[in-house]
Amino acid sequence: MPTFAFYIVTAINWAAIPVGVFAFVHALLQRADAFTAIDRMTKPAWLGITGGGAVALALFSFANFTMIFWIAGLVAVLVYIVDVRPRLIEVQRGNRW
Repeated sequence: MPTFAFYIVTAINWAAIPVGVFAFVHALLQRADAFTAIDRMTKPAWLGITGGGAVALALFSFANFTMIFWIAGLVAVLVYIVDVRPRLIEVQRGNRW
């Protein structure tokens, strides 16, 4: 692998870890009833998904044969951040009228 590509892949690997940790910590700090209010899985389920995703991002690499586990971890935390997190924020904020 060329040197420049190696640095890009390394930066992607290291940048994904804080994303996973953020998703886990955000899920940890939310109320359990908010998860059921948005008709998603329970809080322990999301803690397991985001925690497992964060561990997968930390343990596996984007540039070798373990890439499938890294991608699965990234998809798991991104689903939480893009789909579940905005709904949690909305339901806990309440109606602003």
